[in-house]
Amino acid sequence: MKSLIVEDDFTTRLLMQKFLAPYGESHVAINGEEAIAVFTNAINSDEPYQLVCLDIMMPEMNGHAVLQEIRAIEERKEIMLGDGAKVIMTTALGDMDNKLAAVNEFCDAYLVKPIDRKKLLDLIQSFGLISI
Repeated sequence: MKSLIVEDDFTTRLLMQKFLAPYGESHVAINGEEAIAVFTNAINSDEPYQLVCLDIMMPEMNGHAVLQEIRAIEERKEIMLGDGAKVIMTTALGDMDNKLAAVNEFCDAYLVKPIDRKKLLDLIQSFGLISI
């Protein structure tokens, strides 16, 4: 599994990398603009990400805007909704407005921080990306 962790908090990035390391290659982006550039490069190189763990509250470009752009990139590449990257929103924001916005932007799951390793891996397994 190839994954992209989009997170501005250093400690959370390290933790997410540790959780995902046994299951394949993972890259990090520290803000939304970097995430879009990395995601675009991967998809244009025919080496797309299967999983994106995406924080909502980030400088420069928030996770909602990043998710919308990820789905737009996939659409331009004629990747059908559901066939592209699985996106898990990882955030401290547990309010209903943010959850509904993420669902409307076609995220695949929503996890509230602190990220629970078991919940994360169970979600990824339910996507068919890993076996535990």
